[in-house]
Amino acid sequence: MASAFVNLRALPLASLVYFTLSFGAWAEDLTIVGTGDGIEMLQAVATAYNEGGLAHVTVPPSIGSGGAVAAVGSERQKLGRVARPLTAAEKGQGLVEVPLTRIPSAIFVHRGIGVNDLSSAQVTAIFAGTIDNWNAVGGPDLKIRVVRREDTDSTLAVLRSSMPGWRDLVLTSRSKTATTTQDAVETVRQNPGAIGFGPFSPALAADLTVLSIDGHAPSNPAYPSAVTLALIYKDNTRDATAADFLAFATSDRAKRLLEERGGAPLRP
Repeated sequence: MASAFVNLRALPLASLVYFTLSFGAWAEDLTIVGTGDGIEMLQAVATAYNEGGLAHVTVPPSIGSGGAVAAVGSERQKLGRVARPLTAAEKGQGLVEVPLTRIPSAIFVHRGIGVNDLSSAQVTAIFAGTIDNWNAVGGPDLKIRVVRREDTDSTLAVLRSSMPGWRDLVLTSRSKTATTTQDAVETVRQNPGAIGFGPFSPALAADLTVLSIDGHAPSNPAYPSAVTLALIYKDNTRDATAADFLAFATSDRAKRLLEERGGAPLRP
């Protein structure tokens, strides 16, 4: 289907007047709330869209996938962003999901540790607390500081479903719980010896070491864990501006932007 995206700034004045009268404003604000997974990706897509879309789109800090479901489900927002599938009950409330890209789940550590690759068994033991010093896996004599996420976190759910040893893993009680992806990244960055997890982004490598697992980097097709980033909406609040952004977000241009920032193709 051809994109409904229209470059308003390239239109003559008469056409601009028509669009203004038709949609109420030349640049309506459209806020897309939700997960922190892939936030930099969607912000890049929003920036490109804002060059000439029907609305000015913003992608604010994370309120989680559950926050997006609540906001769109209650019709307080037209669009939301999620990193987990909608449940049957949520679909029954009229929510619709539009998958955009896959985001590999990354295990990352403080830059000073000097470890670049771990086996899946070593990662499991670290997050279980049975390995508590980096010298046990080839690193320095330094206490391991585990940073985890809440039990409902989308990346944790994907790790449990796909990473060997994680399905029934009891995370160590000697850990700090981060409430958002940004919090997890910042906590690991600031604390020597820290290890955490979250959605993969090439930007992580600027401040952290992103581990290969069993010899596979997150961008490798053999790397097992990934979440699917999707937009959600309800039919009765999917107006012209929401539809226009959905069309752009699934366009070839948006796909290129997502892939440049670490997104992987959707599975058939």
